[in-house]
Amino acid sequence: MLRFNLWLVWAAFLTSSCGANYCRDANLCCPGRDSACVVQKAHQNAIIEDLTDKPCYCDHACLKLGDCCPDFRETCGVSDCLVSGWGEWSDCDTACGSGSMVRSRTVLQQPAHGGRHCPSLVQRRACQAHHGCSADSDIPLREETAMILPGGLSVSRRSNETVDIRKNLRLRNPDDPESNSHREYCVQFEVIKVSKACHGDSDYKALREGNTVCVMCEAAALKRDLNWRCTGHGVPSTTTRFFALVAPHCHGKWIRTEHSPDKRSDCCLNPHFIFV
Repeated sequence: MLRFNLWLVWAAFLTSSCGANYCRDANLCCPGRDSACVVQKAHQNAIIEDLTDKPCYCDHACLKLGDCCPDFRETCGVSDCLVSGWGEWSDCDTACGSGSMVRSRTVLQQPAHGGRHCPSLVQRRACQAHHGCSADSDIPLREETAMILPGGLSVSRRSNETVDIRKNLRLRNPDDPESNSHREYCVQFEVIKVSKACHGDSDYKALREGNTVCVMCEAAALKRDLNWRCTGHGVPSTTTRFFALVAPHCHGKWIRTEHSPDKRSDCCLNPHFIFV
């Protein structure tokens, strides 16, 4: 009879303290990190064979550690931050040159009792604006990026029209290129910075920091809306950007050192690259 009574006492102890499975049953909700804020599902000296018998916690740290009791959020009033969707992008904050645009969102519900914090409420992205530039401003030129192809394609284009990438990309001048051949010119650049990807491509081996390269602006690449010039031909003594059209990881910066309208010059006769 005594052994039976002792068993009842022990069973009651397990039910009231160790047998609890929830924060609500154990009446526990603790701020911060508190290792004592634990629900023991089995006696602390018991051998745990079932993972569901492992202790669970009712402190805020359990959210990060992933060992909360199943009802922790509900019982302890945990709520995550809720935000609205993104608003519209603002106008570019400059009328001429590089600027930035901003969009934002608002907090709909603040986090509580250890809930997930609010994410960033503001995003920015770069933008370009030229509508406010004066007629003599060189900012639009400085911010253009030159797209280039190997100079060898200049010869192949004349011998086989079908291999002209610019034709396939519909980037050609809508006028007859031959009628504008007198507008062709060449530009010399000093390479200032170049990505490693250029070093691994034999077509772009001339792109080395400190090297001078020649780039030809052929009739097929002339742009009427740019006063019959090629995109990205740069500004004297000013760093501009370039990238290789068929090798997108090859890119860098250079400075225009010379502009030659003489197609009989060495630069035009043997260009390293051509504009697209």
